[in-house]
Formats: sequence, C-alpha cells, structure tokens
Amino acid sequence: MKITAIKTYPVWLGQLLVKVETDTEIYGWGEAGMPHRSRAVIGALQHFSDYLIGADPMRIGGLWQEMYRNQYFEGGRVLAAAIAGIDIALHDIVGKALGVPAYQLLGGSHRDYVPCFATTSAGSLDQLIEDVKLLLNNGWNAIRTWMARGRLDGQPLYEPRESIGLTAQWLTQLRQEIGPEPVIGIDYHHRLSVAEAASFCQRMPAGTLDFLEEPIRDETPEAYESLRTMIDVPLAIGEEFSSKWTFLPYIERGITNFVRLDVCNVGGLTEAMKIASMAESHYIDLMPHNPLGVICTAASAHLAAAVPNFAWLEIRDSPTEQLGHYSQELFPIQPQREGSHILVSDRPGIGVEVDEHLAAQRPLEIRKPGPLLRRRDGSLTNS
Repeated sequence: MKITAIKTYPVWLGQLLVKVETDTEIYGWGEAGMPHRSRAVIGALQHFSDYLIGADPMRIGGLWQEMYRNQYFEGGRVLAAAIAGIDIALHDIVGKALGVPAYQLLGGSHRDYVPCFATTSAGSLDQLIEDVKLLLNNGWNAIRTWMARGRLDGQPLYEPRESIGLTAQWLTQLRQEIGPEPVIGIDYHHRLSVAEAASFCQRMPAGTLDFLEEPIRDETPEAYESLRTMIDVPLAIGEEFSSKWTFLPYIERGITNFVRLDVCNVGGLTEAMKIASMAESHYIDLMPHNPLGVICTAASAHLAAAVPNFAWLEIRDSPTEQLGHYSQELFPIQPQREGSHILVSDRPGIGVEVDEHLAAQRPLEIRKPGPLLRRRDGSLTNS
C-alpha cells in the first residue's frame, strides 16, 4: 500500500480536515489543530505531501519522525498541527487495513466508555447555578465554568481584578449550593498574571475548585512553579503544547495536575501516547483539550480508551452548550454520546466518515479576527 494524495478541507464549522488516500480503496481521515491559522497549516501539509507520496502508510512512527526531523528547524505549533492531521489519518488507514479500531493499535481498550466534562459560560450567579443544576440533573458530574466578564461600548471587556473578585464569589456560592461531590473547575484562558491567579484562588475556601485551567500563559514554566507555591488548587495545563518536550517540565516538576493535551495540536496519536506514558509515571491523569469537532473527538476517545491515566474528555456539546461542531450532515458516521459519556467505537480505524463533497462545497471563511478582548484603558489581553 502506498500514499497517493494528501487533501485538505478547511470546513465552515471551524475545522481543518485532512484526508490521506492510498493506491487501494482504503483512505484515512484526520484533523489538524489551529484551524483559524489554516493557511499556515495547509502550507505545512503541502510540504509534507511532497515526499510522503509513495510512502508506506503502515509506517506510522517512522513517518512521524520523518515529518518532524526532515528539516533543520523542526517542531513548532504549525508543523505539529500538520503532523497531527496526517498521523490521525494514518491510524485510520492502518486500523481499516487490519480491520480493528484505532485503540487496538495503541494497546487495546481500558474502558467501555469515555467520561466527559461539560462547560457553562454563564454570565451571572443565578445563571451559573441554574446551568450547573441542569447538568447535574442530566448526569454530568464534572463541569467547567467560565470567568466573569463584561462589555464596554458594545465591545468585550475584561478587567482581571474585577473578574477574580466576582468569579470567586460566584464559585464559593455555587459550591455551597451544590455540595462537595460534583467536580467543578474553571478556565481562565491565560488571562491572569501570577499575582492575580494567586489572589483569585486565595479568595475561595479550600475545596471550592477541583481544577483551575490555564490561568496564566504557559511559555515560562518557572512562572507556573511560582504560582504552584501560592495556591492549593490543582492545575490543568497544556492545550497549546506542541510536543512531549514542551510537556516535560510541567510533568517532571509537578507543575500540572491534569495534562490538557490536544491530539490535533501535539502531533497526533503517536506523540499523545508518549505524553500519556510520561504523565502516568508521575501519577497525572489526562484531561484532553477537545474544542474542534468530530474527528478530534474520535481520535481523543481512542486515546482515552487506550490509556489507564484518564480523567475526562472536554466535549462542546451538552445541555448548556451547543456550538454546532458535530454536523450529522458532514459526518454521517461519528462517535456516539450517551449523556455525559462517549461510547468507544469498535468500527475499524477512528470510526468517522466525512461527506467529502459537502466539505469541498462549504469551506472555512477566513475572516479578520473579531473584537479583541480589551481592558478599560484600551490595552489588549488574551482572547
């Protein structure tokens, strides 16, 4: 079997789909991260296709190394996202060729279903309590919340000090309302400084939060180490990381307590399994980032099935959030969710089919970024 084509489909849902074709009837579907940087990622995919045409798709690990090391300047987020799209598609091809689901290629399944967490972006205390109770009543026991924010002159407004005081108050009252059992976390999306993140956590009683996701930017592990000494809340970090080397200090130094790897950002299933092994040796569970859609969800579910150290998978489809990422029209075959669980598919490969004609008809429209998140003084903060 030989690779004959690598095709890209940036689709309207905000996803960059990758199809790898072979000289047989077998083909594979993958998904690359950074869809809103799709032109850069597509350029990398075109570069890889120049020498992957004619290669044996069964050599998944070898081809991964060739893609990563084929030029002097290896790695980085754009290249890792492109590698991920191809790597996931290769697992799809090999699984189909052998007649087994992708998790069998990764060592077999540890679980019958994949537990997920839901998200509420409620903008008031009353709405937050209502949303969380709705999720709990529908069987969701792990819930992520969002920070308080506002608007100024019709534009998004974010003042960190205003946000942390109000958000801490909301979360304290939420915990009192729902009791100690549900898992509650919050995503601050890199919008705090070390001092602000410490102040936020210190405003709440111990045990209020089960995880704090990405409170500060991740380029400097030492900053997170400093924060780690000031707070008692478990940290969930890593959704932007592009390699095992980026994860290494966060795992080895005990900086993160949940690994937020994104299979479409970190180089695919090949690299994700290595990171999972590193995390397991330090008693750290995976909590994968999964904001994209069907193929990312499917690949993440196979990863979750194949590792022992797993907590929850992010899913952007729940009673409190419907982002429209799971089009049945575009993906006539896709992972099935029952309540808060993704069922582990036994279909060969990753278990997804794509309406290729529709994907070509409705491309992703590259737009100028929307209103950026700013403070009252007009300065820019992380979006």
